[in-house]
Order: sequence, then structure tokens, then C-alpha cells
Amino acid sequence: MPQKEARIQEIDAISQAPDFWDDADRAQKIMQERGELVEILESLEKQSTSLEEAELFVEMGLTEEGEEGELAMAEAAEQIEQVEAAVVELETQRMLGGDHDKSSAFISVNSGAGGTDSQDWAEMLLRMYTRYCHAKGWKVEENDLQSGQEAGIKSATLHVSGKNVYGFLKAENGVHRLVRISPYGKQRRETSFAAVKVVPEVDDNIDIEINDSDLRIDTYRASGAGGQHVNRTDSAVRMTHIPTGIVVQCQNERSQIKNRATAMKMLKSRLYDLELQAREDAASQEYSEQREVAFGSQIRSYVLHPYKQIKDLRTGHTVNNVDKVLDGDLDDFIVAYLLKLGSGESMEPVAGSDD
Repeated sequence: MPQKEARIQEIDAISQAPDFWDDADRAQKIMQERGELVEILESLEKQSTSLEEAELFVEMGLTEEGEEGELAMAEAAEQIEQVEAAVVELETQRMLGGDHDKSSAFISVNSGAGGTDSQDWAEMLLRMYTRYCHAKGWKVEENDLQSGQEAGIKSATLHVSGKNVYGFLKAENGVHRLVRISPYGKQRRETSFAAVKVVPEVDDNIDIEINDSDLRIDTYRASGAGGQHVNRTDSAVRMTHIPTGIVVQCQNERSQIKNRATAMKMLKSRLYDLELQAREDAASQEYSEQREVAFGSQIRSYVLHPYKQIKDLRTGHTVNNVDKVLDGDLDDFIVAYLLKLGSGESMEPVAGSDD
């Protein structure tokens, strides 16, 4: 709190400069920072006051007899529960202090080992994330979708815009494993995999140099929803960055020019995130286009048979109401991830720990 109070005083001093508003964008960002700091401090003060009130109720409950004492204790318990929830929310917000946590993001879902079941699983995940994002009040745009041969999808990419999008969705990076009875005539227990990749949308102020000679650009006829015009013209764009092997696709616009611009933005975001990962010596694992999406690399396991349970293998967080989660209720998993990330503990998934 003292550091935040000192920063507010510093901003107040900076904002008094005659030329402060000459750079409107910079000034707005600084004042936005001030507003966020004030909001945090006010919330902390509110929780501190609530705890003091709870302490008074406890003292009253210990001294009063009968119904009055019980009511005082019940009021204290209610106050403490509210404070606990507020502190968890504040701690979660603290974990969203990364360089790009406030940014919008691209989220891609790719089917892995498991054939048609895997493609169906990828579509279930796409639905789950779409519902989650809508529930958060974020805007969701489908940049690309490749349908499966029999059912589901081979891959899809969404552009999600809103506050703290990347900060929350980064928790979903990794391989997701599904265990269930196959609905495709096999009538046996089937294990399917799908990979989820989330990258922050690159700020226009960040310069990412891409040489034309490093690009292979293919155009093709869009598939799936989008109207007759979309499906009868070669408006879809596939962009391959040859040095890294990264491939991005966009087909949601009627105009090939617009799809090309969106694909370039996606590619820049992927390349920027690749550079960040390289600094952590993780690029070869995080961005290998040939990496196997299969058993042993999953971050979360969704079991629908012989019992129902979803378990995050990084945090140990477990939920038995699988339908609620698949309908987009992901906050508990994401908050558990952010809190553990902030604790400094290892986030490596434990292979097979859910079996």
C-alpha cells in the first residue's frame, strides 16, 4: 500500500506539468494507472474496515448471551466471508500485472490425437471458450475455422477483445485431454486431445519486422459459415512464416485484403510471443509446429466416463460439475492458476496424475 500511495503522489506531481497533456495517449495511460491504483487502495481500506467490524461482532458474540450473541457471531462470519472473496479478487487482479495481461488476444484450438473424436472435442472447447468470453463481456470474432471431415473442427482461431483478456486466457495454454464413451458408433472408452494456444494482440507501437521473402501467402476459398459470397471467392488467406514454420489463417471477411491484414496481425502477435518465450528458453516447446498433441503433455483432464470430473494437473483444482465448466464456467480454474502462478510454485503438469 505505501508503494501505491507513493506512486499516486508521483503521478499527481507529474500531471501538474504544463506540457503533461501535450502527449494525450501517454497522459491518458498515466491517469488510467492512477485510477486503478486508487481503486485498489479504496478496496483494501474497505476490507480492512470490514475486518475491524467483524472483530467487534466477535467480541459482542463472546460477551452477549442467547440469541443476540448468536446473531453477532453470524454477522461476523458473513463479514469475514465477504472479505475473503474480495481479497481473492484483489489477489487475482494483482496477478494480471504482466506486460500484456491487459491486452486483447488470439486463441487457437487445434485437434490432436484421436481422429473424429478429437475434432469433436476441439469444437466442444471452442464452444466453451466462446461462452466464457461472452459471459465476461468480451467481444469475440472468428478469424478462421477448418471443419472436420465427419464432425467437429480441425482448427479454429478467435480474436477476443476486452479488458484483461490475455491475462485470463493465458491460463488455458496447453493440451486438454478428454476421456468419454465415443459418440461415433465405437461404444468404447475413447481418449481425445486438443491443443489451445493463446497469444496477446501486439500493440501497434511494437515494431515487428517481417521480410516479404520470409512469407508464403496462399489464398483459397473459405469454408463453413459466412454467406454465399465468401464461399465462392478465393478470399481466405493462409500465411506461412518460413523461418519459424508458424502458420496463420483468416477467412472471416469477404475481402481478401482485410483477411490478409488480419492474418498479418495474427502473425505479428505469434512472432512477438515467440520472442518472449525464447527469452525464457521455452520457444522450442511452446511453438514447435510438429509437437505431438497427445498423452503426457496435457494441462487439464476432462473425464466424462466412468465418472465425471475435470482436474487441472498444474494446480490440482478439481470440479465434478463438468457440464457447468463445458458451458463456459472457467473462472475457478483460471483464478487457481493465477494464484499459483503468483506464488512462484512450479506450474509443470504432472503426467498421469489424474488416473
